[in-house]
Amino acid sequence: MPAEEVLKPDQKVYYPDPSYQNSALIRDYDELYREFEKDPDAFWRRIASDLLWFKQWDTVRTWDHPHASWFTNAELNITYNCLERHVNNDRRNKVAIFWAGENGKERILTYYQLYKDVMRMGNALKSLGVRKGDRVCIYLPGIPELVVSMLACARIGAVHTVVFAGYGAKALNERITGAGAKIVITADASVRRGGSIPLKPIVEEALIHAPTVEKVIILRTQEPKVGLLDDFELDYEELISQADRNCEPEHVNSEDPLFILYTSGTTGAPKGIVHTAGGYMVGAYYTTKYVLTLRENDVYWCTADPGWITGHTYGIYGPLLVGGTIFLTEYTPDYPDAGIWWKLIEEYGVTIFYTAPTAIRMFMRMGEEWSEKYDLSSLRLLGSVGEPLNPEAFEWFYKHIGKKNCPILDTWWQTETGMHMITTMVGLPMKPGFAGKPIPGVVATVVNEEGDPVPPGTNGFLAIKEPWPSMMKTVYQNDERYRQYWNFGKYGYYSSNDIAMMDEDGYIMLLGRSDDIIIVAGHNVGTAEIESALVSHSAVAEAAAIGKPDPLKGNIIKAFVILRNGVSPTPKLIHDLKYHVRIMLGPISVPAELDFVDNLPKTRSGKIMRRVLKAQEMGIDPGDVSTLDE
Repeated sequence: MPAEEVLKPDQKVYYPDPSYQNSALIRDYDELYREFEKDPDAFWRRIASDLLWFKQWDTVRTWDHPHASWFTNAELNITYNCLERHVNNDRRNKVAIFWAGENGKERILTYYQLYKDVMRMGNALKSLGVRKGDRVCIYLPGIPELVVSMLACARIGAVHTVVFAGYGAKALNERITGAGAKIVITADASVRRGGSIPLKPIVEEALIHAPTVEKVIILRTQEPKVGLLDDFELDYEELISQADRNCEPEHVNSEDPLFILYTSGTTGAPKGIVHTAGGYMVGAYYTTKYVLTLRENDVYWCTADPGWITGHTYGIYGPLLVGGTIFLTEYTPDYPDAGIWWKLIEEYGVTIFYTAPTAIRMFMRMGEEWSEKYDLSSLRLLGSVGEPLNPEAFEWFYKHIGKKNCPILDTWWQTETGMHMITTMVGLPMKPGFAGKPIPGVVATVVNEEGDPVPPGTNGFLAIKEPWPSMMKTVYQNDERYRQYWNFGKYGYYSSNDIAMMDEDGYIMLLGRSDDIIIVAGHNVGTAEIESALVSHSAVAEAAAIGKPDPLKGNIIKAFVILRNGVSPTPKLIHDLKYHVRIMLGPISVPAELDFVDNLPKTRSGKIMRRVLKAQEMGIDPGDVSTLDE
């Protein structure tokens, strides 16, 4: 059905158990939002005061469009808040990280153990000449050493750029040279789906034209141990074993860079997004505590790889700032079988599970018999991130994983925003298909091309009107590209490049990227709407839609569909699916062409790369595909 009609009386609304409202840290969303609107600086000052600062700020915010400075002239170190703040209190022996390896190995690090490892790694980096402001590239799989390496960089004021360990040599080289990395930290291999994937050869190829790199630190996990190049490649374990035990945290300015993270490239060439120490710390802490409601006894699992922003903010920094227990694993969701993630939730007593819609839809395709094998009663909160959570996936997640007892957070945010921006906060009514409302601290709305608000139920552009603490500082070595984010409409709002719709209650539905809008005979049709309609059919597991040039209509719609297990592709099914879309969305949204496929091109964070499909259809170069999950 069209977005304009989602406000019909039959719109499903789920009301959480009153106990969730009583236990939520934000008891009254409207009251807190009004408090923020009345005095934004006082709101953020109160949040920031929970954390430890070596020197207090002069002003909370300085806004000189399009640049903002947060907690001006304050001095801090994020690791002091992630580590000492807990070690010096009652969390010294609390588990910071549970890690489960594919080979059955398990590792447990307490806050004190993590603290000691980070200090040694910080000193190891300093012994190699790494100083405040130097860039360090981390190319490691999802293991505790990745967390240690990130925190060690932050400890000494170095700027880390984490590169997903599934990237090839070309993509790795672009990120190393783009950041001007001085040191690369890697491993000899990663483990995936029962096999060993060599990383060292990839790094060697990536370094052929990387003149800024002075040393490579290699974690050797395989037997026999790989050889090292004298004076250039160093053994990770040997290096930290020789390092001093105590490493005082570097005092960094609030506006100093903390990390550079490259975008996934779904909308073009990857950009080096720069996040700064103070504002990012406050945003990560606030949203982990108040949106994810991470508590003292929670075991929290964010399935995103630390190579993505979700893995940074909600896999590592946010939970450690709050003092939570993180669960990390090498296991993929369908190996050794489709029940492994549910088994891990039962074994470790996971209470908060934060994953991507693409994983949820994969589980839907495999069937709920897998989740029924395990006791998931420890779960109290489910989260979704990365793309819009279509209503059918919401329903399945809510019923079969949460057993109708767990609130679902469908979170909207970006690499550029650094933190959650829109969601249905715990305790509020949930509407499948709607991400929710702007969280207190965020001024977001739906506008037309001029930047003026559109009526409820009308499609428009999602825009952010005011700055927030964890906003990106710039695009590395390309501030002009940063400025383009803040030039939407006549008011110069921040553009998210998302099409959205807001209902009469202020709930926002994300309909797809604005560059994923298909103009058919003068009508704007959102790819997310078409895909959601297709997935709502009982035969469909996943779908992607693109616009294909047409001399008469400008574009026609072509859909690519993955069927559920046991369903066979037939001409009648094509007819049925087109009819299904027609009934739900109207004739303008019906795909003119529909192909059945086994897979869809996605980034390794699970986002469908529609431009790759479009390039394939048109026989043109797809552009940067370095993030394509092979």
